[in-house]
Amino acid sequence: MQKRSIQRGRPTCTTTHEAKPAIAFGAAVREERTNQGIAQEALAHMAGIERSHMGKIERGEHVPTLPLILKIARALKCSSAHLMTLTEAKLAESAPSVD
Repeated sequence: MQKRSIQRGRPTCTTTHEAKPAIAFGAAVREERTNQGIAQEALAHMAGIERSHMGKIERGEHVPTLPLILKIARALKCSSAHLMTLTEAKLAESAPSVD
């Protein structure tokens, strides 16, 4: 029997961007940032990322990696778990209600 080669990358027919979680995470970051009175540019600087990248994250156009989530949480002086809790709450708000 011949060994199958392992193909790298994502399986075919999968997307690289899931809009709902990205939008919810971005909204959570924006909410936490505005509650603390921090400008987007200042947060990007504190997290060590480009301002335009922060804008894409907040608009849900980019799904951040785990290291980036940790940098953002550290810059906001909150835990990544807090940001995930806010994200989950926003996802629940946007989910259609089942009656």
